Amino acid sequence: MKEEIHIGKLIQEEMAKEGRKNNWLAQKLSCNRSNIYKIYGKSNMDVEQLLHISRILKHNFFDDISMLLR
Repeated sequence: MKEEIHIGKLIQEEMAKEGRKNNWLAQKLSCNRSNIYKIYGKSNMDVEQLLHISRILKHNFFDDISMLLR
């Protein structure tokens, strides 16, 4: 059985791996820190938002998703 994709968890894991703080991402996204916790809770999200976060973190989450689908 394929692993369930939870994009928010993938983003949170990447943030931890890079040693980034939630305030940093909130500043880059021009939002409140509380919105970052909402992002972490999302099992799916808009492609444009994911692309924006991918560019900010310099990490291709689309590759991560495609690996989980194999």
